[in-house]
Amino acid sequence: MERRKPMDFQLLPVEEADLEEYKAMAQEAFQKGYEDYFGAADTVILPETDIDQSLAAGGSAAYKAVVDGRMAGGAVVVIDDEAEKGHLDLLFIKRGMQGSGIGKAIWHEVERRYPKTKVWETCTPYFDKRNLHFYINVCGFSIVEFFHKGHPMPDTPEDFSGDGGEGMFAFRKRTQAGIQQ
Repeated sequence: MERRKPMDFQLLPVEEADLEEYKAMAQEAFQKGYEDYFGAADTVILPETDIDQSLAAGGSAAYKAVVDGRMAGGAVVVIDDEAEKGHLDLLFIKRGMQGSGIGKAIWHEVERRYPKTKVWETCTPYFDKRNLHFYINVCGFSIVEFFHKGHPMPDTPEDFSGDGGEGMFAFRKRTQAGIQQ
């Protein structure tokens, strides 16, 4: 079994100068996941307006994963300190770098930064088995709801295509802070 070289990993706040590369990297990662399953798409799966909406949300924080001095992914979280809840809006890894432990490193660092967050929520498309594995087996989330045409996700735009029409899973994770009540 080949051992991975340890990576020099940092999770840093996204700066204005990073935004163009950050958004393009997120879009490419989401596009690849979709197209690996469905084939070429005639639409952008993660429109820039969706990224901007996450970045502008109240309580949002955007992070870039820097590995060996280069941006390799990122995450956007929305934190509600009063409710002690967090929502993972985006988590992405640069195309070609998936499976290298960067996603796990990002998630663990996010959790470490928000120790008072008792409940985390996120969602991912039904078809994306890599994401399902990641959120359940690596990060410790549980599936709590399945959204589809007959049970639509609240606030989903009419033109949403990121799930390929196959639905979305909602995930929830209770942290140690949330369990020790």
